[in-house]
Formats: sequence, C-alpha cells, structure tokens
Amino acid sequence: MPQVEMILFLILIIGMCVYGQDPASKVVSDRYAVYWNRTNPKFYRGDYHIDVCINDYLDVYCPHYSGPVSDERAERYILYMVNYDGYSSCDHTAKGFKRWECNRPLSPNGPLKFSEKFQLFTPFSLGFEFRPGREYYYISSITDDKGRRSCLRLKVFVRPQNNCVKNTGSVQEGVDFEDNSHNSLEPRDGISHESPEPARRNVNSATWCQTSVLLHSSALILLVSILSL
Repeated sequence: MPQVEMILFLILIIGMCVYGQDPASKVVSDRYAVYWNRTNPKFYRGDYHIDVCINDYLDVYCPHYSGPVSDERAERYILYMVNYDGYSSCDHTAKGFKRWECNRPLSPNGPLKFSEKFQLFTPFSLGFEFRPGREYYYISSITDDKGRRSCLRLKVFVRPQNNCVKNTGSVQEGVDFEDNSHNSLEPRDGISHESPEPARRNVNSATWCQTSVLLHSSALILLVSILSL
C-alpha cells in the first residue's frame, strides 16, 4: 500500500512540473501576415505599420511566382532589422543586421515564409528579444537596372502588456491605420527605439529549461525504481 501512495505522489509531482511551467508559453497569440513584395499596396505610402503583443508572431511571405516569369523580373530581397535612423533613410549599413533572405521566388514548393516571435527572452544565441512599448524596424532596399532605388519598410510596435488582453488567437494581415499620428515616420512620444542587435542567450530561461528536464527525469527514474521493487 505505501508503494501505491508513493506512485500517486510522484504522478502528482510530475503533473505539477508539466502544468506549472512558464505561463507565457500558454498565452493566446495572434499571427500577422505580411506579403513582402512591391505589389503590396500597404507598402506604397512608406509607413506600413502593425501593433503586436508579446508572444505574437510576424509571418513574412516572400515573393513567389506560380506562372511563367523571367528570372530577371522575379523579385528578391534581403530583409534587415535596423534602428530608427536606418528605417528613415532605408539604409542598413549604419546600424542593422541581416534577418532573412527572400531568394527563391521560383521555388516549386511555394513561397518562402519567415516567422518572428515577439518574445521577452529567447534560448537561441542568434534570436532577438523584444520589449513592450518599443518600436522595431524591418527594411529591404534594391536598385534596378536603371538605377532606381526601391525601398520596402515595416514598423512594428510592441504594445505594453497591460494593453494586450486577448480571448482567442487570430491570423490576420498586417493592420493598416488611418490615423496619421500613428503612421508618421517620426518617433511616437515616449517610445524607445531599440538598437537592432541579436540577443544573447538568456541565462534564467536556459536554467529553467534545464531544471525542468532534470526534475522530470529524476521523477521518472524514481518511479521506475519503485515499480521494479
């Protein structure tokens, strides 16, 4: 009988470890789809803008052609994450880094898609960490054969967490605002602008993952040992 009680106790501990993990992993997330090509009318004004919350996703769809098109006319882009000055001038050389490359417009497997999760911490050394109340910027710039420069740029505002109450997740195309005060290329009052540098691995997040795995493994080993008695 004591063995049965011990087994039930261990099952309870394992359940608490599984369901008691970081609640941020269980929150409802929205996905924002952005079609990165020069025929997208939302890029025309040069102030394409979306608001997201922590744990939301940005899905960037690269140009893709299902019908016949010459390789020279197919659009290709390199997307950079830049600071506000790089966004305003559409120049990634001063302060920015390469985020994604749209280089397969004729792929038979459909368009390339890149996803960005707006998270506070990332376990990846090349990941990026975001902070509520700040703006982040993505740009691409190409020059055609005639020397004409084309710039596509996107501004993303991470809303404060007290302004991100959600009930259900959704998938939507990037929101376009009619209010010119939100579309202005000038910084919003009181908003900080992040320097676009990949985040270092967060020690606390990594430690929590290692501790959780260790607890689960130890509990399972102990359970197997008891059952073998």
